[in-house]
Amino acid sequence: MEINDLTPAERRIWDAFPRGEGVDFREAPDEEAADGASWGPERTVRAEVLMALLLSGPSEAGQVAGLKIKGAKVTGKLDLKYAAIDVPMRMRGCWFERKPGLYGARLRALVLTESCLPGLTAATVRIEVVLRLSCCRISGPVRLAGAQISGGLFLQDAVIGPLEGELAGEAALQLNHATIGTDIIASGLTVHGQTRINGAVVGGQINMDHARLHVPGGTALHAETLTVGTDLRAMRAELHGRVNLTGSRVPGQVNFAYARFVNPGGVALRASSCTVGEFWLRNCGTIQGTVNLRRSQFDLLHIEPETWPDMVRLAGLSYRAMSPHLPAEQRLAVLEREESGYLPYAYEQLAVAYRTAGDEAAARTVQLAKLRRHRRTLPRHTRLWGLLQDATVGYGFRPLRATGWLLALLLTGTIAYSLAPPRPLKQGEAPDFNAVFYTIDLMLPIIGFGQESAYAPSGWYQWLSYLLIVTGWILATTTAAGVSRSLRRQ
Repeated sequence: MEINDLTPAERRIWDAFPRGEGVDFREAPDEEAADGASWGPERTVRAEVLMALLLSGPSEAGQVAGLKIKGAKVTGKLDLKYAAIDVPMRMRGCWFERKPGLYGARLRALVLTESCLPGLTAATVRIEVVLRLSCCRISGPVRLAGAQISGGLFLQDAVIGPLEGELAGEAALQLNHATIGTDIIASGLTVHGQTRINGAVVGGQINMDHARLHVPGGTALHAETLTVGTDLRAMRAELHGRVNLTGSRVPGQVNFAYARFVNPGGVALRASSCTVGEFWLRNCGTIQGTVNLRRSQFDLLHIEPETWPDMVRLAGLSYRAMSPHLPAEQRLAVLEREESGYLPYAYEQLAVAYRTAGDEAAARTVQLAKLRRHRRTLPRHTRLWGLLQDATVGYGFRPLRATGWLLALLLTGTIAYSLAPPRPLKQGEAPDFNAVFYTIDLMLPIIGFGQESAYAPSGWYQWLSYLLIVTGWILATTTAAGVSRSLRRQ
């Protein structure tokens, strides 16, 4: 390009480039780049001029060249596909007529903060320092699939989409299989369309606090097999559509505290087969849609009972601790909502969590609820033995019940036989009658005080003795079964 072909605005950029100096076309520091279509020729720059600068622009000894402009109107297509750019590109608050093409390019740094673009095509791009899209307004898809960024990616308060026309079915933000060396900072990000980061590797954290992802009825966040070095944060996020974290690995926190999940009639949160340090759903309100946590492993699961939706999928979920610490009765209700029905392991896992917290009473309550739930799955004719064990000793978890039954029967027999002592079988040979020990003799088959064999009741007292004998055998058997079960658990 001949230097004489440059407009005054382009000449300013050309002259500043060798020294990396900035050129500011803005009329006010707070002006909006969305109004860029109406900007005049005094701040209009052709994309071909910028390409010529970046690919073969002048340099000056002892200076670091670079493109640094603010508030420019860029016409034409900035096509740097496969290009190797060794100078930083900083274009703040600019308006682009066409979406930049950076497919396969190698860049030093790219800053487009507060700019307005119809899209960005930068799949497999390599950026040595940083990519900044903070506060951008991007109406088309942002294609960063396979990108490699040694530093961080910044998307704070950016707005992407909604996509229209033939692009409507495409993901609005594409970071699938990207590699980010440090962090993704996307607090306040708004995406009208799918955010796709499945298979991505992030060395630091992902911060999506206050983000708004809108795909009603679809997938708002597609993050399968995501690997994060520290934390994934989305506190106070608005998530309209499915959030899919299947197979993700996050050693620190996945923090959705105060977030809102909305996908009625579908899966609102799918975090199956995940390995996470701490999974926080604190104060999220009731999740609108199904929650799927199958086969995941958490060190800590923080969720209030009222956050769980009407249907859950928890098969194979394991966690070391659950927070906040609440009575077992409040936690058991969610296990009744399991889509697959009765899952013994879900009860065992909850009991382990209570036992880890040192709450043995709550752990026993969970184990008792498990056996009662199991009983409901049995045929009617096989439930009687379980009902007897439950009523008498609470399947071994309520041993004091047996003591209560025995005391009640002992009191009944003592009073009854004191009022009408049974006749001795052999006059003069029977020991002195004792109503208390006679009743004990009837009820406890393994203990003998010589009373039962020496006296024979008659009339309805005989039927009472039969009742005491049968009841004693039942109590002894169920107690033995309960004790045996408790010993096996230990």
